[in-house]
Formats: sequence, C-alpha cells, structure tokens
Amino acid sequence: MKTKYIELSDAKIAYREIGKGRPLIMCNRFRGTLDTWDPLFLSSMAEHFKVIIFDYPEIGYSTGKFPKDITGLAKILHDIIQELGLNEVVLAGWSFGGFVVQAAALEYEGLASHLILIGSNPPGKNPHTFESIFLEKALLPNYTLEDEIILFFEPESKFSVESGKVSHDRIYESIDVGKIPTAKEVFNMYFVAGDAYKEDKEKLRKRLTETGMPVLVLHGDHDVSFPIENWFLLLRQMRNAQLVIFTKTGHGPQHQYPELSSEYIADFVGNSFNID
Repeated sequence: MKTKYIELSDAKIAYREIGKGRPLIMCNRFRGTLDTWDPLFLSSMAEHFKVIIFDYPEIGYSTGKFPKDITGLAKILHDIIQELGLNEVVLAGWSFGGFVVQAAALEYEGLASHLILIGSNPPGKNPHTFESIFLEKALLPNYTLEDEIILFFEPESKFSVESGKVSHDRIYESIDVGKIPTAKEVFNMYFVAGDAYKEDKEKLRKRLTETGMPVLVLHGDHDVSFPIENWFLLLRQMRNAQLVIFTKTGHGPQHQYPELSSEYIADFVGNSFNID
C-alpha cells in the first residue's frame, strides 16, 4: 500500500488504499497510524471494498493541526471524501475513530451510506466508563506485546492472547514505530476532542437514534476502553442498527477475528438499506 497525500487548505493528509469496489474509509484509534491496522484485516476487507485509511492531521505521516473537537475531525473526513471524488461511502471507525465517523455521518447528510463502529462509544454521556488498566497502559510512551494484549485483546483467553501475538507479528513486519505518537501533548489533543464528543453540543446522540442509516456495531465483550454495556439501552432506541458481540474478546475484535469481521461488515453492507 503506497502512501499518498491529499492537500487540504490547512493540512497534508497521508492515506493509503487497497482493493476495488465500493469505497470504505476507516478512521483510526487513539494513537493509531497508517501502520497500526492489522494487514490481514485490511486485505480481507479489500476483497469486498476499496479500502482507504488515513492519518489525522499532526498524527503519523500527516501534517497540519489536530482539530480541537470531533466535528473538526469530521470536517477533515468530509473534505477527504470530496477531494477523492467518492460517492456511496461506507464509514468505519475503530475506538476514537468511531467518534469521528459518527459525527461525519450525522453532520453531513448523504455523506455515508452505512456506518460501521468497532469498539467505540456512542456520543454524549455514557453510564459505563473505562477500566483503570486502560489509562495505566494506553498512556505509556511505547507498548510492549503484553500491553497490547491488555489493551486490545482478552488476557484471560488463551485463544485471544495467541491471536494478539499473531496480529502483533503481522503489524510489526512493516511499521515505522517512530510515527506513533508518544508525547503527552499529543495525547491531550485526543482527550480534548473526546471531551467535546461527550459534551455533545451537536446533539449527535439524539440524531443517532433518529437516523435511518444502517449502523453496525462490532464489539468485544470485555473492552477495557469502551464497555459494550454503553450500547444496550441506546440500541433499543435506534431505528436501523445491529450489534455483534465477540465473546472472550477485547477492544480490537477486528484484529482478533480479521477475516470474520470483514465478512460481517461485507454482509451487513450488502444486505442492509436505509429505512427512510
């Protein structure tokens, strides 16, 4: 996957693409870069879609200024889609990236046909917060394999731990670890944007319950960052949503089950439609 660049008015956005067909753009997690997606997940997705990944401004291979709120990042995503001349886009977001795609899909009517949320939280205030182990590990300058297992997998499951090791090896075959953010100042940029997402002045939470856009939530049953329980009551209010829960799985179900996750996503996109 060759790294390409999009020149926006105030940022130079690095992106990569793989596959053919319907465009699917994926937004990344806290501290994630172009290199930190599992290659098997990307190649599996590319069997069904033209997959596009990118780095946020000031992160990884991109330049510019990281916006102060999620709507600013949603505007970046909107501009990327416009610059690439894409239509009928599927938006997928992992973790923090789920915040971005929800804001973009709800703020820009007609921008996305489907919304895929992986290990993420709904907008606004949620009753269940992260586990203390998340902050203990997520803010370390560099992750060990053990840290990654705790953050993204299920340490109590032998299968999940082994899957985490294999996923780690795939990722680290070709990664520039120097591009991964390590400074507290950069971490704080994510937190500031995340706080605005929780405050939800744009009423995204209410709008999420009103949209007829198909929404798929993929989630591990033990997510130390964003507990699955935050979706239960909200899903009963939503009009066109589905939830897939992976047992004995953590924050990165698509890395533990890369091929199965891609099949779920492809089936959902191929067989669901806007009910409006």
